[in-house]
Amino acid sequence: MALIQSRGKRLADWLTDRMIRAALWLVLRLPFESRRRLAAALIAHVVAPLAGWRRRIRDNLALVRPDLPDAERRRLERAVPRSIGRTLAELYSGPDFVARVAREPLQGPGVPALEEAHRTGRPVLLVTGHLGNYDAIRGGLIARGYRVGGLYRPMDNAFFNEHYVAAISRIGTPLFPRGRKGLAEMIRFLKGGGMVGVVLDQSMGDGAMLSFFGQPALTSLSPAEMALRYDALVLPTYGLRRPDGGFDLRIEAPIPHSTAEEMTQALNDSLEAQVRTHMDQWLWTHRRWKMSNRLY
Repeated sequence: MALIQSRGKRLADWLTDRMIRAALWLVLRLPFESRRRLAAALIAHVVAPLAGWRRRIRDNLALVRPDLPDAERRRLERAVPRSIGRTLAELYSGPDFVARVAREPLQGPGVPALEEAHRTGRPVLLVTGHLGNYDAIRGGLIARGYRVGGLYRPMDNAFFNEHYVAAISRIGTPLFPRGRKGLAEMIRFLKGGGMVGVVLDQSMGDGAMLSFFGQPALTSLSPAEMALRYDALVLPTYGLRRPDGGFDLRIEAPIPHSTAEEMTQALNDSLEAQVRTHMDQWLWTHRRWKMSNRLY
């Protein structure tokens, strides 16, 4: 039975990947701006209803933002998948995407600390979430000559993961997969004065139960623990979309070294503040609050 289920999942993953590849082939035939618009429409009107994303968005909002008017909730059910579509098109458009973010200035109170770390070779952890385009900072800094790697979580669908990693590699390398080997390589890079981009807003089974939007959320302590161990600067960073199609590359003030739990909660608080300001740019399709039984 287990073998049959395994083969069935593999077939389903292969078919899903074929459909994604076909859609990407179509999207990537277009100029950069047109491909972002088409990808946004395909994800919002085809993928989101089929994948049950609208219900997931509704449930997450009901848990953490029950005060939202119905009209705003309905808007987010459509706006969030559009943002996901734009992000997907950008991630598969490496040179065009990097050219766009390379023109954007670095903003925020953390810029001087970032530039000083770059000058002195101090390790840096650039911590973000699935908000706007989470690779905008990495691409923008690499274009400026910064040594920036990225930590990523391999996709469950191995077929999709193969070309996804190839796509984000065109934005810049090195990339480090979560796991023992990837972690060892990342630590060597960090100790050598590199900067590493980390996405923190996924529910991690081995994480600490911290607060996000006033609800308990399993959150990895690893970035803070590495910062304390290797004296790395910790900077919350965000690539926020603007209505004109550009990005605000936001570098927040460094998180002071204290305990791993306090530092990670500060990172959660920073991300929450940005999400509240840019509600339609966060990945509300995530199972971020898995401990809430009524949701999952």
